Amino acid sequence: MIAQVLPKALLSMDKRRRLCLLKAPAGSAMHDYLSTPLPNKDATIARTNILSLDFETTGLNVNNDQLLSIGCVDMSHGKIKLASGYHQVIRTHGNLCKTNVAIHQITDAEKEQGAELQHAIDDLLRLMAGKVLLVHYAKIERNFLTQACKRIYGFVPPFLMIDTLAIIKRRLDKSDMPYDPSKLRLVNQRSSFGLPSYHAHNALKDAIATAELLQAELQTHHKGLSTKLRKLL
Repeated sequence: MIAQVLPKALLSMDKRRRLCLLKAPAGSAMHDYLSTPLPNKDATIARTNILSLDFETTGLNVNNDQLLSIGCVDMSHGKIKLASGYHQVIRTHGNLCKTNVAIHQITDAEKEQGAELQHAIDDLLRLMAGKVLLVHYAKIERNFLTQACKRIYGFVPPFLMIDTLAIIKRRLDKSDMPYDPSKLRLVNQRSSFGLPSYHAHNALKDAIATAELLQAELQTHHKGLSTKLRKLL
């Protein structure tokens, strides 16, 4: 009873998971997600299941803009499982502006054939079970996932997230050398490691690109697959 009245910040992630499980409808994707324990923060990356995730949206304002597509791919034992790649266009409300079409290469006709938001989020929750999320610039994925879960289920489940942008920013900040903030962009960081350039703003391709960036970052500036998950969160 005491844990239920404590502020969320004071609850462990696993206690939050179990409390949220009590709210989740039986048989729902949310219930299935919450039924699986979160990854152990003290495990090494070699022993951590990761889901590299990217959202494409109609804009950056979570209150006014919509989730346009979801892309993700599994990482296990430090290896990217390309066969697990998932890409889903979402049926947004209203017509897309010309800028959206030009950037994301998704037309109104294509998004009208997309999945409803709840169906796409339920698919994602099932893929997330037992894994830590990997993103580049967590604000987008965290905010839009939070908003979608609130809208569909009325609450936000706990999830662990690795942000390659935050990891690299911390490293660069420690050097005490000035740098151009644009250096933190996914394409620029990939270039710094000699990784190939992919067409940006495709959710699945960006998810794969982020997973490759994490591999390079770990091998070059950390302890490789022996790095503890806790160090990256």
